[in-house]
Amino acid sequence: MPGYIKQALMLSAAGFAMAAFPAFGQTENNDEAGNDARPQRVGMLEEIVVTAVPISGTKMTTSVSTSSLSAEEIRNFAPRSTAEIFRNIPGIRSESSGGGGNANIAVRGLPISTGGAKFLSLQEDGLPVLQFGDIAFGNADNFLKADSTIQQIQAIRGGSASTFAQNSPGGVINMISKTGDVEGGSVGITRGVGFDRTQIDFEYGGPLADDLRFHVGGFYRVGEGTRDTGFNGDDGGQIKANITKDFDNGYVRLFFKHLNDRETTFLPMPLLATGTNSSPNFQSVANFNIKSDTPHTPFLLTGAGLDGENNRRTFDVTDGLRSLSTAVGIEFEFDLIDDWRISNKGRYADNSGSFTAPFPATVGSASSIAQQFGGAGATLAFANGPNGGQVISNPAGLNGNGLAMQIALFDVDVNNLNNFANDLRLQKSFDFNEAGIVDLTFGYYKANQNIDMDWVWNSFLMEVKGDEAALLDVFDANGVAQTLNGQTNFGDPFGGCCTRAFNTDYDTDSPYASASWVIEDLTLDASLRWTFGDASGTFAGTVQRPFDITNDGEITGPEENVSFVDTANPSPVDYTYDFASYTFGANYLLNDDLAVFARYSRGGSANADRLLFGPAIGADGSLLDQDAAVDTVKQTEAGVKLRTGGLNLFGTFFYAKTEEQNFEVTRLTFIDRKYRAYGVELEGAYSYGPFDITAGLTWTDADIIEDNLSPELVGNIPRRQADLIYQVTPSYTDYGFSIGANIIGTTSSFAQFNNELKLPGYAQVNFFANYEIMNGLLISANINNMFDTLGVTEAEEGSIIPNAQNIIRARAINGRTASVSLRYSF
Repeated sequence: MPGYIKQALMLSAAGFAMAAFPAFGQTENNDEAGNDARPQRVGMLEEIVVTAVPISGTKMTTSVSTSSLSAEEIRNFAPRSTAEIFRNIPGIRSESSGGGGNANIAVRGLPISTGGAKFLSLQEDGLPVLQFGDIAFGNADNFLKADSTIQQIQAIRGGSASTFAQNSPGGVINMISKTGDVEGGSVGITRGVGFDRTQIDFEYGGPLADDLRFHVGGFYRVGEGTRDTGFNGDDGGQIKANITKDFDNGYVRLFFKHLNDRETTFLPMPLLATGTNSSPNFQSVANFNIKSDTPHTPFLLTGAGLDGENNRRTFDVTDGLRSLSTAVGIEFEFDLIDDWRISNKGRYADNSGSFTAPFPATVGSASSIAQQFGGAGATLAFANGPNGGQVISNPAGLNGNGLAMQIALFDVDVNNLNNFANDLRLQKSFDFNEAGIVDLTFGYYKANQNIDMDWVWNSFLMEVKGDEAALLDVFDANGVAQTLNGQTNFGDPFGGCCTRAFNTDYDTDSPYASASWVIEDLTLDASLRWTFGDASGTFAGTVQRPFDITNDGEITGPEENVSFVDTANPSPVDYTYDFASYTFGANYLLNDDLAVFARYSRGGSANADRLLFGPAIGADGSLLDQDAAVDTVKQTEAGVKLRTGGLNLFGTFFYAKTEEQNFEVTRLTFIDRKYRAYGVELEGAYSYGPFDITAGLTWTDADIIEDNLSPELVGNIPRRQADLIYQVTPSYTDYGFSIGANIIGTTSSFAQFNNELKLPGYAQVNFFANYEIMNGLLISANINNMFDTLGVTEAEEGSIIPNAQNIIRARAINGRTASVSLRYSF
C-alpha cells in the first residue's frame, strides 16, 4: 500500500469516530421486523436521501431526483446480475446482456458511445468502486456484487451528483451496506432450475456491546451459469464486514471486503436478421439460440500466446470475467462544538483480474471464410472435438446454417486497478430563527487510480453451433495448413490493433463547498467543486514479426506474423488538467403533500485510458487538445412531487447537453462529438391494502448536435437510445404469501449512429412468488424473462440488406431462466 495512503487511513483512524446511518425508511433487516414476505415501506417521498447530497433529507424536501430499492425489492426482481437490478431505477438504462459484469449503463439521455458507465459513478457506501466508469475491460460493476449484506440501493440522477461525487455528472448509484443496527441475520440458498448455478448467501449483525456493533456477510456461487458454455464459468464469492463504535457525539466504522470471483462474460453473437432496416425481424441462427447459447465452448479453454512482456503464456478462457479485490476503509462522523460537524470516508482497494471472452470478428459462410484464409480451392476440417481431423465435405450444410466465424478472443490481463479515495467534510449549521437555517459544507476529495493492463488477444476459426462448437482448420488447394489447431492469428484479426500494454496512474484532488438555506417551506442550495488531475505513465502498441510460439523449432501458419507488445518503444503519458463543476437548485413545499423543485448543474467526467492510442496525446505525453481531458455535461431539471393517500408521484423534466471524446474498442473508432437530450422522467408508488405497485418511465428525445470526425451524423439519434424505457412492479401480499411481476420495457432504438438498422422494442416480464413456511423460513420462486422474449440490446452492424438473410453480431438478454430459494432469518 503506498505510504501516503497508509498515512491518510492512520490519520483518519487515530483521530475520530462516528454514529450510525440514519434510518432509510425501512428496518435494516425486514425479516427481523416481523418475518413478513412483504417489504415494509414508508411513503416513497419520505425516504431519507444520503447519497451525493450535502445534508441528508427526505425526497420531499430535497431538490434532486432520487430513487431507492430495498433489499426485499431487489430479491423480488429475480436479478441474475447487478446490472439487472439497476434496470429497475427510473432514468437508468442498464444493458444487462453481458453476464455478471461488463454492463453498459447510462443516465436519462446521456449517451453510451463506447462501454461502461462514463457519466455515472457506481459507489459502495458512498465511495466510488473505481474512479472512472468506462475503463476498457475494467468496468466498475465488475467489482460490485449485490448480496444479502445490502440494506438499500440509492440512485441520484443529475443534480448535486456533479459536485458531491467525482466523474459523475449524470448521477450516482450507491449500494449501502447493513451495519448491525438490529441484531439478526439470514442464511439462504438459491438454485437454478433449468440452468446450472447454486448460490449461498449469509449475513449476520448486531451489538457486541452497548456502544459497539458489527455486520458480516457474503456469498459463494458455483455453476455453468445462465447460458450453455460446457464448463463451470461461474465460481467465486465475496465476504464483507464492518464494525462500528458509537460515541455520544458520533461514530467510527471500519470496513473490509474481499472479492474473489469469476463469471462468464458474453459479447455479441451471431443473429439472423431479415426484413428491412426500419422493420427488421430478428431470430436465432439454426443450431445457435442467441437467448441461451454462446460462442464459449469446452473445445476452446486454453491455448498458447504471449503476455504483456512478450513471454510465452497459456491463457484460460474459463477465467472469464475475473474480479479480485481486497478493500479496507474507515468512516467517521462527529458533532463538534458550535454546531460544527466533521465526517470522513476513506477506502483503499487492491484490484486485479482478467477479461477473457470470444468475440465474432467475422461471421460468414464456411466456404467463403475458408477461401478468405486459403484462397480458391481451400478446404475445411475440424481442428478438435469429436470429429477432430475430419474434412468437412459439405461446408454449406455445416450445422444446418453453413456458417463459420473468426473469433477474436478478447484476452486482457488486468494487472492493477488499485484505487484510493478519501472524502473529508466539515459542516456548520447556522440558525437565524425567522431568517431560516443555513448549512455550509467544505470538503476535500483525494483519489488515486492505477490502470495497468496487457491486451494479449488471439484469433481462432470456429463453427457456428450452440452446443460444444469445435474449432476449424483451413487448408489451401495444395493441402497446406493455413491455421494451427484452429488458430488464425497470434494476435487480433484486425491487423495488430489490440496487442498493447499500458501502465498509467491518475491522481485527483477536488476541493468543494456548498451552502443551503432553509426558510420556512423554501430550500435553496448551491455548490462548487474544482478538480485537479494528473496523469502519468507509459503505453505501448503493436509490432509484428515471425516467432515460434509453440517452441517446436518450426514457424508455420499464424506463427509467421505474431503480434508483440512494442516494449522497446513505449510512449509516455504526462499531462494535467482541471475543471469546475457547479450546481444550484431550489425546492418549495406548496403544502405538506406537494412540492416543486428546479436545478441547473454543470459537471465533468475525466477521460482516462480511452485517450491512449488516440490523437489526443502527443509524442511527449502531453495533451495536444486540452479539452480532450474532460467531457462536460450541462443539465437543467424541474420537477414536482405529490403524495396523497397511498399514492406517491415524482416527475422531472430534464434538458442536457453533453460533449464526448472517446475510443470504441470493437469498432476501432474514435469519437469527438456533442449531444443534446431532453425528456420527462416519472416515478410512482401506490399501496392499497395488500396490493402494491411501483413504476418508472423515462421519455427522451436526443440527437447529435456536433461531430468533428463524422459531420454526416449531425442530427442523428445516439445509438441504442430509445424514446421510452419503463419499469413496472405490481405485487400482492397477504397471509405470508406474496406474488408479483417485474416488467422491464423499451421502445425501439437505432443499433448505430448512422440511424439505419433499428433494434425492436421489447418487454421482459419477471415473475416472483414468496411464501413464509413458518416464522423466519421463506421459500421463493422466480422466473426471469418468463415469456422467453428476444430482446436485443446492441448490434455491431449499423444496417442490413433489405429482404435478405443477414447475419449480424448482437447481444441479447437471457432467455427464460428460473430459480428457487430457501431463506431462513433469525
